[in-house]
Amino acid sequence: MARNHEVTTRQLLLDEKGELREPGWSRLLVQQYDRSMIKAPKLRIKEWDYYLVLSDGFAGAFTISDDGYIGLQSVSLLVFGESPWEHTETVLNAFPMGKLHLPSDSGAGLTSYVDKRLAMTFEVESPDSPSAEGDTDGRKRHIQCHFERFHEGKPFDCDIVLEQPDMDSMVIATPWDKKHAFYYNQKINCMRASGWMEYDGKRYEFDPATDFGTLDWGRGVWTYDNTWYWGSGNADIDGHAFGFNIGYGFGNTSAATENVLFYDGKVHKLDDVTFHIPESGYTDPWTFTSSDGRFEMDFVPVLDRAADLDFKVLVSDQHQVFGRMSGTAVLDNGTKIEVKDMMCFAEKVHNRY
Repeated sequence: MARNHEVTTRQLLLDEKGELREPGWSRLLVQQYDRSMIKAPKLRIKEWDYYLVLSDGFAGAFTISDDGYIGLQSVSLLVFGESPWEHTETVLNAFPMGKLHLPSDSGAGLTSYVDKRLAMTFEVESPDSPSAEGDTDGRKRHIQCHFERFHEGKPFDCDIVLEQPDMDSMVIATPWDKKHAFYYNQKINCMRASGWMEYDGKRYEFDPATDFGTLDWGRGVWTYDNTWYWGSGNADIDGHAFGFNIGYGFGNTSAATENVLFYDGKVHKLDDVTFHIPESGYTDPWTFTSSDGRFEMDFVPVLDRAADLDFKVLVSDQHQVFGRMSGTAVLDNGTKIEVKDMMCFAEKVHNRY
Protein backbone atom coordinates (compact mmCIF):
# COMPACT_ATOMS: atom_id res chain seq x y z
CA MET A 1 0.00 0.00 0.00
CA ALA A 2 1.29 3.44 -0.92
CA ARG A 3 2.37 5.72 1.91
CA ASN A 4 0.71 8.76 0.30
CA HIS A 5 3.23 11.33 1.49
CA GLU A 6 1.77 14.85 1.25
CA VAL A 7 4.15 17.64 0.22
CA THR A 8 3.35 20.93 1.96
CA THR A 9 6.63 22.88 1.70
CA ARG A 10 6.87 25.58 -0.96
CA GLN A 11 10.10 24.90 -2.81
CA LEU A 12 11.68 24.32 -6.20
CA LEU A 13 10.59 21.01 -7.73
CA LEU A 14 14.11 19.94 -8.75
CA ASP A 15 17.44 20.09 -6.92
CA GLU A 16 20.75 21.18 -8.41
CA LYS A 17 21.25 17.64 -9.81
CA GLY A 18 17.96 17.77 -11.70
CA GLU A 19 16.22 15.27 -9.39
CA LEU A 20 12.95 15.66 -7.51
CA ARG A 21 13.45 17.25 -4.11
CA GLU A 22 10.41 15.63 -2.54
CA PRO A 23 8.33 12.96 -4.31
CA GLY A 24 4.72 12.85 -3.18
CA TRP A 25 1.32 14.42 -3.69
CA SER A 26 -0.06 17.84 -2.80
CA ARG A 27 -3.26 19.84 -3.04
CA LEU A 28 -1.73 22.73 -4.97
CA LEU A 29 1.41 23.39 -7.03
CA VAL A 30 3.50 24.00 -3.92
CA GLN A 31 6.64 22.85 -5.75
CA GLN A 32 7.78 25.18 -8.52
CA TYR A 33 8.57 23.74 -11.95
CA ASP A 34 11.50 25.36 -13.76
CA ARG A 35 12.34 23.89 -17.18
CA SER A 36 15.86 25.36 -17.05
CA MET A 37 16.73 23.12 -14.06
CA ILE A 38 16.15 19.90 -16.02
CA LYS A 39 19.38 17.96 -16.65
CA ALA A 40 18.01 15.56 -19.28
CA PRO A 41 18.28 16.22 -23.05
CA LYS A 42 15.62 18.57 -24.45
CA LEU A 43 14.38 15.75 -26.68
CA ARG A 44 13.16 13.90 -23.56
CA ILE A 45 11.23 16.79 -21.98
CA LYS A 46 7.45 16.47 -22.23
CA GLU A 47 5.02 19.27 -21.45
CA TRP A 48 1.29 19.46 -22.08
CA ASP A 49 -2.02 21.07 -21.18
CA TYR A 50 -5.08 18.86 -21.77
CA TYR A 51 -8.67 19.94 -21.16
CA LEU A 52 -11.68 17.66 -21.21
CA VAL A 53 -15.12 19.28 -21.10
CA LEU A 54 -17.86 16.74 -20.57
CA SER A 55 -21.63 16.74 -20.53
CA ASP A 56 -24.02 13.80 -20.39
CA GLY A 57 -24.51 13.84 -24.14
CA PHE A 58 -21.25 15.11 -25.64
CA ALA A 59 -17.69 16.18 -24.89
CA GLY A 60 -14.72 18.08 -26.24
CA ALA A 61 -11.04 17.40 -25.58
CA PHE A 62 -8.23 19.84 -26.34
CA THR A 63 -4.46 19.29 -26.17
CA ILE A 64 -1.48 21.57 -26.67
CA SER A 65 1.75 19.65 -26.16
CA ASP A 66 5.50 19.81 -26.60
CA ASP A 67 6.96 16.32 -26.32
CA GLY A 68 10.54 17.17 -27.24
CA TYR A 69 11.12 15.77 -30.68
CA ILE A 70 7.41 15.98 -31.57
CA GLY A 71 4.46 18.18 -30.74
CA LEU A 72 0.91 16.87 -30.83
CA GLN A 73 -1.89 19.47 -30.98
CA SER A 74 -5.28 17.80 -31.02
CA VAL A 75 -9.02 18.32 -30.73
CA SER A 76 -11.64 15.65 -30.12
CA LEU A 77 -15.41 15.92 -30.52
CA LEU A 78 -17.40 13.11 -28.91
CA VAL A 79 -21.15 12.58 -29.17
CA PHE A 80 -22.91 9.98 -27.03
CA GLY A 81 -26.52 8.78 -27.28
CA GLU A 82 -28.08 6.17 -29.56
CA SER A 83 -25.30 6.30 -32.17
CA PRO A 84 -22.09 7.27 -30.35
CA TRP A 85 -19.55 9.02 -32.56
CA GLU A 86 -16.19 10.71 -32.18
CA HIS A 87 -13.48 12.28 -34.23
CA THR A 88 -9.99 13.35 -33.19
CA GLU A 89 -7.86 15.53 -35.43
CA THR A 90 -4.17 16.04 -34.66
CA VAL A 91 -1.50 18.39 -35.98
CA LEU A 92 2.06 17.07 -35.57
CA ASN A 93 5.11 19.32 -35.24
CA ALA A 94 8.74 18.27 -35.54
CA PHE A 95 11.17 19.15 -32.73
CA PRO A 96 9.29 21.89 -30.83
CA MET A 97 11.70 21.50 -27.87
CA GLY A 98 10.41 24.45 -25.85
CA LYS A 99 9.37 26.71 -28.72
CA LEU A 100 5.72 26.66 -27.63
CA HIS A 101 6.72 28.31 -24.32
CA LEU A 102 4.16 26.45 -22.23
CA PRO A 103 3.70 28.17 -18.85
CA SER A 104 5.64 26.88 -15.85
CA ASP A 105 2.56 27.26 -13.63
CA SER A 106 -1.04 26.23 -14.31
CA GLY A 107 -2.51 29.19 -12.45
CA ALA A 108 -1.71 31.99 -14.90
CA GLY A 109 -0.71 32.78 -18.43
CA LEU A 110 -1.54 31.77 -21.97
CA THR A 111 -1.05 28.44 -23.69
CA SER A 112 -1.46 28.81 -27.45
CA TYR A 113 -0.84 27.19 -30.79
CA VAL A 114 -1.43 28.77 -34.21
CA ASP A 115 -0.76 27.60 -37.74
CA LYS A 116 -2.59 27.94 -41.08
CA ARG A 117 -5.18 25.33 -40.09
CA LEU A 118 -5.47 25.39 -36.30
CA ALA A 119 -5.75 28.28 -33.84
CA MET A 120 -6.19 27.21 -30.20
CA THR A 121 -5.69 29.11 -26.96
CA PHE A 122 -6.05 28.27 -23.28
CA GLU A 123 -6.08 31.44 -21.19
CA VAL A 124 -6.25 31.70 -17.41
CA GLU A 125 -8.23 34.78 -16.48
CA SER A 126 -7.75 35.88 -12.86
CA PRO A 127 -10.45 37.91 -11.11
CA ASP A 128 -10.23 41.69 -11.58
CA SER A 129 -10.05 42.16 -7.84
CA PRO A 130 -9.78 39.62 -5.01
CA SER A 131 -12.66 39.24 -2.62
CA ALA A 132 -12.47 40.58 0.92
CA GLU A 133 -11.09 37.26 2.09
CA GLY A 134 -8.29 37.49 -0.48
CA ASP A 135 -9.18 34.24 -2.19
CA THR A 136 -9.21 33.50 -5.91
CA ASP A 137 -12.93 32.89 -6.40
CA GLY A 138 -13.87 33.88 -9.92
CA ARG A 139 -10.80 32.57 -11.76
CA LYS A 140 -11.77 31.43 -15.23
CA ARG A 141 -10.16 29.23 -17.84
CA HIS A 142 -11.03 30.24 -21.38
CA ILE A 143 -10.72 27.69 -24.21
CA GLN A 144 -11.02 28.97 -27.78
CA CYS A 145 -10.41 26.99 -30.95
CA HIS A 146 -10.88 27.17 -34.71
CA PHE A 147 -9.86 24.04 -36.61
CA GLU A 148 -10.10 24.32 -40.40
CA ARG A 149 -11.00 21.05 -42.21
CA PHE A 150 -11.52 19.31 -38.88
CA HIS A 151 -13.45 16.43 -40.44
CA GLU A 152 -14.85 15.81 -43.92
CA GLY A 153 -13.69 19.27 -44.95
CA LYS A 154 -15.80 21.02 -42.30
CA PRO A 155 -14.44 23.31 -39.58
CA PHE A 156 -14.74 22.97 -35.80
CA ASP A 157 -15.11 25.96 -33.48
CA CYS A 158 -15.47 26.38 -29.74
CA ASP A 159 -15.61 29.06 -27.07
CA ILE A 160 -15.74 27.54 -23.57
CA VAL A 161 -15.33 29.01 -20.10
CA LEU A 162 -14.49 26.92 -17.02
CA GLU A 163 -15.15 28.43 -13.59
CA GLN A 164 -12.43 27.60 -11.06
CA PRO A 165 -13.20 28.69 -7.51
CA ASP A 166 -10.73 28.43 -4.63
CA MET A 167 -10.37 24.66 -4.39
CA ASP A 168 -8.02 21.74 -3.96
CA SER A 169 -6.51 19.92 -6.91
CA MET A 170 -4.48 16.74 -7.23
CA VAL A 171 -0.75 17.30 -7.72
CA ILE A 172 1.84 14.52 -7.80
CA ALA A 173 5.61 14.47 -8.24
CA THR A 174 6.62 11.01 -9.46
CA PRO A 175 10.20 9.84 -10.08
CA TRP A 176 11.33 6.96 -12.24
CA ASP A 177 14.15 4.65 -11.22
CA LYS A 178 16.27 6.36 -13.86
CA LYS A 179 18.44 9.43 -13.51
CA HIS A 180 16.77 12.79 -14.24
CA ALA A 181 13.39 11.22 -15.12
CA PHE A 182 10.31 12.58 -13.35
CA TYR A 183 6.69 13.61 -13.91
CA TYR A 184 5.02 16.61 -12.31
CA ASN A 185 1.27 16.51 -12.83
CA GLN A 186 -1.78 18.46 -11.73
CA LYS A 187 -5.41 17.45 -12.21
CA ILE A 188 -8.00 20.18 -11.62
CA ASN A 189 -11.52 18.75 -11.52
CA CYS A 190 -15.02 20.11 -10.86
CA MET A 191 -14.74 23.29 -12.94
CA ARG A 192 -18.25 24.22 -14.05
CA ALA A 193 -18.46 24.62 -17.82
CA SER A 194 -20.35 27.07 -20.02
CA GLY A 195 -20.01 27.98 -23.66
CA TRP A 196 -20.31 26.02 -26.86
CA MET A 197 -18.79 23.88 -29.60
CA GLU A 198 -19.89 23.92 -33.27
CA TYR A 199 -19.38 21.37 -36.02
CA ASP A 200 -21.33 20.47 -39.18
CA GLY A 201 -24.15 22.91 -38.47
CA LYS A 202 -24.71 21.61 -34.94
CA ARG A 203 -24.11 23.61 -31.77
CA TYR A 204 -23.28 21.84 -28.52
CA GLU A 205 -23.90 24.04 -25.47
CA PHE A 206 -22.54 23.37 -21.97
CA ASP A 207 -24.68 23.98 -18.88
CA PRO A 208 -22.74 24.91 -15.71
CA ALA A 209 -25.44 23.35 -13.55
CA THR A 210 -24.53 19.88 -14.80
CA ASP A 211 -21.39 20.06 -16.96
CA PHE A 212 -17.75 20.23 -15.91
CA GLY A 213 -14.24 20.61 -17.24
CA THR A 214 -11.02 18.93 -16.10
CA LEU A 215 -7.42 20.04 -16.64
CA ASP A 216 -4.55 17.57 -16.95
CA TRP A 217 -1.38 19.70 -16.65
CA GLY A 218 1.83 17.74 -17.10
CA ARG A 219 5.55 18.61 -17.11
CA GLY A 220 8.53 16.29 -16.90
CA VAL A 221 11.06 13.90 -18.37
CA TRP A 222 9.62 10.51 -19.29
CA THR A 223 11.31 7.22 -19.96
CA TYR A 224 10.72 5.77 -23.42
CA ASP A 225 8.23 2.93 -22.87
CA ASN A 226 5.28 3.33 -20.49
CA THR A 227 1.73 2.12 -19.90
CA TRP A 228 -0.70 4.08 -17.78
CA TYR A 229 -4.23 3.81 -16.51
CA TRP A 230 -6.24 6.97 -15.84
CA GLY A 231 -9.85 7.69 -14.99
CA SER A 232 -11.66 10.92 -14.18
CA GLY A 233 -15.15 12.27 -13.79
CA ASN A 234 -17.26 15.05 -12.30
CA ALA A 235 -20.92 15.40 -11.39
CA ASP A 236 -23.32 17.56 -9.48
CA ILE A 237 -24.75 15.34 -6.73
CA ASP A 238 -27.55 16.99 -4.76
CA GLY A 239 -26.01 20.41 -5.30
CA HIS A 240 -22.49 19.33 -4.37
CA ALA A 241 -19.62 19.29 -6.88
CA PHE A 242 -18.18 15.74 -6.81
CA GLY A 243 -15.30 14.33 -8.80
CA PHE A 244 -12.60 11.70 -8.83
CA ASN A 245 -9.14 11.10 -10.26
CA ILE A 246 -7.68 7.59 -10.35
CA GLY A 247 -4.59 6.22 -12.03
CA TYR A 248 -1.37 4.23 -11.92
CA GLY A 249 1.06 2.30 -14.08
CA PHE A 250 4.27 4.31 -14.57
CA GLY A 251 7.12 5.63 -12.50
CA ASN A 252 7.96 4.89 -8.88
CA THR A 253 4.76 5.55 -6.90
CA SER A 254 6.09 4.36 -3.52
CA ALA A 255 5.74 7.93 -2.15
CA ALA A 256 2.15 8.51 -3.29
CA THR A 257 -0.62 7.65 -5.71
CA GLU A 258 -2.79 10.07 -7.65
CA ASN A 259 -6.07 8.55 -6.42
CA VAL A 260 -8.38 11.16 -4.90
CA LEU A 261 -11.99 12.21 -4.49
CA PHE A 262 -13.13 15.82 -4.81
CA TYR A 263 -16.14 17.09 -2.84
CA ASP A 264 -17.19 20.71 -2.40
CA GLY A 265 -13.70 21.88 -3.34
CA LYS A 266 -11.76 19.60 -0.98
CA VAL A 267 -9.57 16.60 -1.78
CA HIS A 268 -10.06 13.25 -0.04
CA LYS A 269 -7.06 10.94 -0.48
CA LEU A 270 -7.50 7.32 -1.56
CA ASP A 271 -5.00 4.47 -1.49
CA ASP A 272 -4.66 2.06 -4.43
CA VAL A 273 -7.38 1.66 -7.06
CA THR A 274 -7.38 -1.19 -9.59
CA PHE A 275 -8.95 -1.12 -13.07
CA HIS A 276 -10.55 -4.44 -14.03
CA ILE A 277 -10.77 -4.32 -17.83
CA PRO A 278 -12.49 -7.38 -19.34
CA GLU A 279 -10.41 -9.56 -21.61
CA SER A 280 -13.40 -9.72 -23.94
CA GLY A 281 -12.94 -6.08 -24.94
CA TYR A 282 -12.88 -2.45 -23.86
CA THR A 283 -16.58 -1.90 -24.56
CA ASP A 284 -17.75 -4.63 -22.16
CA PRO A 285 -18.51 -3.60 -18.55
CA TRP A 286 -15.54 -2.82 -16.26
CA THR A 287 -15.22 -2.72 -12.49
CA PHE A 288 -13.01 -0.69 -10.16
CA THR A 289 -11.90 -1.81 -6.71
CA SER A 290 -9.81 -0.11 -4.04
CA SER A 291 -7.40 -1.34 -1.37
CA ASP A 292 -9.16 0.79 1.27
CA GLY A 293 -12.72 -0.01 0.12
CA ARG A 294 -13.44 3.65 -0.60
CA PHE A 295 -13.89 3.48 -4.38
CA GLU A 296 -16.03 0.56 -5.57
CA MET A 297 -17.58 1.13 -8.98
CA ASP A 298 -19.20 -0.50 -11.99
CA PHE A 299 -18.56 1.08 -15.39
CA VAL A 300 -20.69 0.61 -18.51
CA PRO A 301 -18.84 1.83 -21.63
CA VAL A 302 -20.59 3.96 -24.23
CA LEU A 303 -17.74 4.88 -26.59
CA ASP A 304 -14.11 3.80 -27.02
CA ARG A 305 -11.95 6.61 -28.36
CA ALA A 306 -9.28 4.32 -29.73
CA ALA A 307 -6.12 5.48 -31.46
CA ASP A 308 -3.25 3.35 -32.74
CA LEU A 309 -0.23 5.25 -34.05
CA ASP A 310 2.90 3.52 -35.30
CA PHE A 311 5.69 5.72 -36.59
CA LYS A 312 8.35 3.14 -35.59
CA VAL A 313 10.13 5.36 -33.06
CA LEU A 314 6.84 6.82 -31.84
CA VAL A 315 4.17 4.23 -31.00
CA SER A 316 0.90 4.92 -29.18
CA ASP A 317 -1.95 2.50 -28.45
CA GLN A 318 -4.76 4.37 -26.70
CA HIS A 319 -8.17 3.36 -25.43
CA GLN A 320 -9.98 6.26 -23.75
CA VAL A 321 -13.35 4.76 -22.90
CA PHE A 322 -16.32 6.98 -22.05
CA GLY A 323 -19.19 5.51 -20.12
CA ARG A 324 -21.45 5.60 -17.08
CA MET A 325 -20.19 4.79 -13.61
CA SER A 326 -22.24 3.67 -10.62
CA GLY A 327 -21.18 2.71 -7.11
CA THR A 328 -19.94 4.10 -3.82
CA ALA A 329 -17.19 6.56 -2.91
CA VAL A 330 -16.26 7.24 0.73
CA LEU A 331 -14.95 10.61 1.93
CA ASP A 332 -12.24 11.01 4.60
CA ASN A 333 -14.88 11.41 7.32
CA GLY A 334 -16.67 8.21 6.34
CA THR A 335 -19.51 9.85 4.41
CA LYS A 336 -20.69 7.61 1.56
CA ILE A 337 -21.38 9.20 -1.80
CA GLU A 338 -23.73 7.21 -4.01
CA VAL A 339 -22.85 7.56 -7.69
CA LYS A 340 -25.45 6.64 -10.31
CA ASP A 341 -24.90 6.61 -14.09
CA MET A 342 -22.23 9.32 -13.91
CA MET A 343 -20.73 10.04 -17.34
CA CYS A 344 -16.93 9.85 -17.09
CA PHE A 345 -13.99 8.11 -18.73
CA ALA A 346 -11.30 5.56 -17.98
CA GLU A 347 -8.34 4.75 -20.20
CA LYS A 348 -5.41 2.48 -20.83
CA VAL A 349 -2.57 3.94 -22.87
CA HIS A 350 0.70 2.38 -24.01
CA ASN A 351 3.25 4.82 -25.39
CA ARG A 352 6.77 4.49 -26.74
CA TYR A 353 7.98 8.00 -27.39
